[in-house]
Amino acid sequence: MNLSDPITSLKGVGGKRKEILERMNIRTVRDLIYTFPRKYEDRRTVSAIMTAPFDEEVLLEVVVVSKKLQGSPYNKKAPLKVLVEDSTGNLELVFFNARYIAGYFYQGQELTLYGKITLNNGRRQMIHPEFHKTGDKDDIRGLFPVYPLTEGISQNQMRSLELQALPYHGLITEWLPPDIVDDNRLCPPSYAVTNIHFPKEERRVLEGRYRLIFEELLILQTGLFYIKKGIKSGEKGVKLSSKEGVREFLDNMKFELTSGQKRAFEEIEHDLEDQRPMNRLVQGDVGSGKTVVSELAMFKTVKCGYQAVMMAPTELLAKQHIATLKKDFEPLGVRCELLSGSMKAKERRELLEDLKTGAIQILVGTHAIIQPDVEFHDLGLVVTDEQHRFGVNQRNLLVGKGKNPNVLVMTATPIPRTLAVILFGDLDISIIDTLPKGRKPIRTFLRYEESRGKIYDFVHDKVKAGNQAYVVAPLIEESDAIKVRSADEIHKELSSRYSDLRVGLVHGAMKQAEKDAIMLDFKDGKIDILVSTVVIEVGIDVPNATVMVIENCERFGLAQLHQLRGRVGRGKDQSYCILISGSKAEIAEQRNNIMVSTSDGFVIAEEDLKLRGPGEIFGTRQHGIPELGVADLVKNVDVLNKVRGIAEDIIDKDPKLGEPENLELKERIKHMFGENISLQL
Repeated sequence: MNLSDPITSLKGVGGKRKEILERMNIRTVRDLIYTFPRKYEDRRTVSAIMTAPFDEEVLLEVVVVSKKLQGSPYNKKAPLKVLVEDSTGNLELVFFNARYIAGYFYQGQELTLYGKITLNNGRRQMIHPEFHKTGDKDDIRGLFPVYPLTEGISQNQMRSLELQALPYHGLITEWLPPDIVDDNRLCPPSYAVTNIHFPKEERRVLEGRYRLIFEELLILQTGLFYIKKGIKSGEKGVKLSSKEGVREFLDNMKFELTSGQKRAFEEIEHDLEDQRPMNRLVQGDVGSGKTVVSELAMFKTVKCGYQAVMMAPTELLAKQHIATLKKDFEPLGVRCELLSGSMKAKERRELLEDLKTGAIQILVGTHAIIQPDVEFHDLGLVVTDEQHRFGVNQRNLLVGKGKNPNVLVMTATPIPRTLAVILFGDLDISIIDTLPKGRKPIRTFLRYEESRGKIYDFVHDKVKAGNQAYVVAPLIEESDAIKVRSADEIHKELSSRYSDLRVGLVHGAMKQAEKDAIMLDFKDGKIDILVSTVVIEVGIDVPNATVMVIENCERFGLAQLHQLRGRVGRGKDQSYCILISGSKAEIAEQRNNIMVSTSDGFVIAEEDLKLRGPGEIFGTRQHGIPELGVADLVKNVDVLNKVRGIAEDIIDKDPKLGEPENLELKERIKHMFGENISLQL
């Protein structure tokens, strides 16, 4: 008997059940044991029929009064109805396709039921409740775990499998050093998993959960510190001279940096002049001036004799970057080029040759830059824009094209301070928290469906005054399943309503070339109103766009709404964001009021995190951060703060995790991160 035994070792797990469990990432007994309940059903308190709430799970003790099969007794699908009662009143149990259980029930039988009471034509009913004879050994009372499932397996089947795995719990031994266990009053891991799966009392469940949350976050945080330490203590990186400054660039640009930009570049310059390779994230709100900071880093790199590369998530954004860089750098004698997927073969060969010889000093492109035939003469700086759009491995492939080049990551996606250290655990973080002088704050308003006519008349007036507008919808086409406004529907309506305006449509189902062409037409003023899905969330700058209308804003996350709002407000004119909500539910109102009350992306991100959780917002897998089984980065931030100090202490004392007491921790880090991050352990 071993924790690594295949799941087929358990009774009842054949070929079909094995496939179902594999869809849940359960392949071994260990995987099964570490698949924890998402919640518990409390079936310890008996309710009375007449006072029990409707549409909530309740536990009842009843006596059978009568039973009858509706329709023909020969019809196997005939519904079975059982009348039961307690001291307060009666209740009808309804079972469909259940003729086979009719013989189970008899008059005077005492039953324990668990299910939801509904009202049907004035009669209380329970449809397909769980039931057992009262006092039976398989009684349904107690705390019952509720597991995350997939199609083809039930809660009872999952509980049965966990019960079969119970003897394996004794094989789970203590692996944390005694001082950590004692100092943090942790229960043994076998006690933890047993009480998580088979809860007898809430105190034991809480003790078990704390242990599992603690160890999971310790593994995560130690792994991230290991990566960071490994980067900083490995081979020497590209060290730039402190004598080469950026004054020439700033003088040519004829403007002063904001305090936030100055602080960020001071941190970057300190890294660039250190022998360890820089790995830094520059995080700043939309329009905070991150591009200028990256230009300063690129200019210093080039002046010191090295090349720089910038990777953007889309070709359209890459083209915007190259236009900016050429304008700013070519007067200073710095050659910048774009590597495009649409380049002709001869043009591409010539560009790659110039890159290899060092004639090209700054290269811009999409993920096509990481292709094997792209070679640099002496790569000194890697800049990635909107890092959340790339996987960690893509960044690592680009870094591999140089000899430990410096890495600068930029993102306009506001990441809560409580999570930034986790999501970008291998990076130091700089925050630009100021906006350029003269930038007018975007005025944000919340409206409802009945105001739509006035809103679009406002848009019409602004466009006729010389500006442009975006209208964003959550769906491309109408849907029977989701009652929201679609981009296609809005485009047709606005085209018909305002025949004097040019209304365009762009969405994610279009080919990239078609999307790019429409966006360029909008930028060039050939389109007055651009109707879109969230495809414009990361897009090119259109300073003349001053109105953003977001339909069914309740369908978007707060951080996403903030990103969309940031598409306007990039010029000298006052800009507006109008949120049209299709819901007046409390949670929708709460979210909408946050958007109206603040334009601080970090405040919004913190609130979004509380409302939706990290996985849904960031898609943690694409950051290289593994999915967590029991810990929650938001709810368990107090535990995270506690383990951070412990993890740092472990890495400081044993950077390679080679000491005997840390070997199991090392193995668990390998298992947790898998292929998401190259740990080189």
